[in-house]
Amino acid sequence: MPAMMLLWGVALVLATAATTFVLHRKLTHGRGPEPDTIFWDLFAGLVVILPAILVPAVEWAPAGLIMVFVAMTTAAATLATSRRVDRLHAAEPRRRPGFAEAAARHASVLQQWQRYELDPGQAIDFPAMTDIRTAETAALARAMREAERCRVTPGTDYQAAVERLAQALIEAERAAGVPTAGQRAPR
Repeated sequence: MPAMMLLWGVALVLATAATTFVLHRKLTHGRGPEPDTIFWDLFAGLVVILPAILVPAVEWAPAGLIMVFVAMTTAAATLATSRRVDRLHAAEPRRRPGFAEAAARHASVLQQWQRYELDPGQAIDFPAMTDIRTAETAALARAMREAERCRVTPGTDYQAAVERLAQALIEAERAAGVPTAGQRAPR
């Protein structure tokens, strides 16, 4: 009898956890769950859950109460864990509002700066853009590190860091003598 109780207990825990997880996902992460799918998911779970409670109860009456308690505890623990995971996922930096726009701007600013690192002509014409002994270039390097840190760290203001990076690039270019759009480039 103990082996049978253990077998039904494992089946009960697995079926309850799976049913709770699926129903929680459909009710909280869908575009509005369809009643038919909710019914069939619940039905499929109950096909295992109810026998896992009733069969041990027929063998030994207190087993039914124990199994109901196990099912309720499993459902509560699964729900709590799912909610905790949802909160962790919501805090991920890439899920923040405006992240995609800030990431695109970040990539654009880095691409603009890379001209000075990767183009030998630009490096010769504007050596201050790669010389971190220049105050403005050092500030640009710090702004790059800050923007990268904010991109991956929850609870930081990534958009503001990208704006500071863009401003630091403008100031470094001005200090290095990079001509603006209306000026002619030196040669």
